[in-house]
Amino acid sequence: MNDTTAHHDTPELDENQIIALRREKLTALRADGIAFPNDFRRDAFAADLHRDYDALSKEELEEKNVTVKVAGRMMLQRLMGKASFATIADMSGRIQLYINNQGVGEEVHQAFKHWDLGDIIAAEGTLFKTNHGELSVRAQSIRLLTKSLRPLPDKHHGLTDQEQKYRQRYVDLIVNDDSRSVFIRRSHIIQTMRSVMVSERYLEVETPMMHPIPGGATAKPFVTHHNTLDMQLYLRIAPELYLKRLVAGGLERVFEINRSFRNEGISTRHNPEFTMMEFYEAYADYQRMMSLTETIIRSCAQAACGSTVIHYNGHEIDLGKPFARMTIVEAIAHHNPQYSLEQLNDPDWLVNEIRRLGGALPPAPGTGSLQLALFDESTESKLIQPTFIIDYPIEVSPLARASDTRAGLTERFELFIVGRELANGYSELNDPEDQAERFRAQVAQKDAGDDEAMHYDADYIRAMEYGLPPTGGCGIGIDRLVMLLTDAQSIRDVILFPQMRPE
Repeated sequence: MNDTTAHHDTPELDENQIIALRREKLTALRADGIAFPNDFRRDAFAADLHRDYDALSKEELEEKNVTVKVAGRMMLQRLMGKASFATIADMSGRIQLYINNQGVGEEVHQAFKHWDLGDIIAAEGTLFKTNHGELSVRAQSIRLLTKSLRPLPDKHHGLTDQEQKYRQRYVDLIVNDDSRSVFIRRSHIIQTMRSVMVSERYLEVETPMMHPIPGGATAKPFVTHHNTLDMQLYLRIAPELYLKRLVAGGLERVFEINRSFRNEGISTRHNPEFTMMEFYEAYADYQRMMSLTETIIRSCAQAACGSTVIHYNGHEIDLGKPFARMTIVEAIAHHNPQYSLEQLNDPDWLVNEIRRLGGALPPAPGTGSLQLALFDESTESKLIQPTFIIDYPIEVSPLARASDTRAGLTERFELFIVGRELANGYSELNDPEDQAERFRAQVAQKDAGDDEAMHYDADYIRAMEYGLPPTGGCGIGIDRLVMLLTDAQSIRDVILFPQMRPE
């Protein structure tokens, strides 16, 4: 086996000569005393030091005599006889260390020369600038805190195997600044979502992740078993019905940033577990939900990208303009001018066209659900700029309020950007008898073989019978929003530990 293969084939790493040598070094450290000390406390991060001192001249910095304690993983090492340089990386960025005999002593300097890339080290010293103007720490003491037993990927090739990046995210984060940036921005996006909701007087809540019956969406659930209660439970597919119970209970504005689970396919857009934010507001409708969704997404873009004009997969997307709003039929007609309105309202023509395009017919094909199926095949991928598709048919919207003025339609929207659904919301159905009837219709579909149809939730009907105020609700897919705002092509690039087959 050659060295390159050994460095990248994880099962073989323990046999590798490099690892054996590092283990010998660790054995020597153990013999000398405490091999993994935990008594060092840093007082500075790399990024803060660069922010505060990069602009100073060499002389100005020397005059300030700034002493710092820094720590991080050694990413670069240059050995030059009586003086050496190292670059360490902490969570914020990188800083250079200058080590010489005069500063740390000859014995410690010699020990440093045998440390390895990937080792976690600490240094205390004074800030200065090199002759090349690079901000550095002139070390007065330096310590090895954690011995790295495995070598980092080759610096020229990095971690290039995509599957290995997902399986060994810890290595990906160490060596790939772009990956680290994605997940830092993901955190900023979620923080921003929380801030917007709190500013709108919403209350953050937590609802169960194990449900006695799955509900709140049409999806196939994961099934588990509780031993003590001896009952079957389902991992939540959506928190919706619990959140609306809370609105009925008087918590009139609630939101949850939630993990949900759907036992469905894996693709560049789908992971079996995913993150959403769902929110519900009493005395609001789907128009208010669309406006609030726009505000949330604009705020997140500003926080993550510094602008409401972003770029995704070669497209320039303007999130600053009001988002377009179209019905299903309007969107199909706009993006497919070859279709006439007469054709789009003809069920027989719709069936034939869906089949021609290779699409699947809906389980209960009414005109509205056929139009939606044609939309999926002919139009969804063309919605590059932000577009709300509104007024969905009742038969595909079992939880949405029926329109008072348009028969067969509900006050529902889905938001599409770059051809992908990003959010789904509606004026909530708050008529318990109507809801009970729709649940019964879903049960009939389930009995007819539709695995994704909903169960009948008697407790939710009971909550509604106490009185659910007029309510608007929405769910935003956080993983897809992060994909959009970081120009990521796969959902696995924005989930720290995506679901994978066993190695």
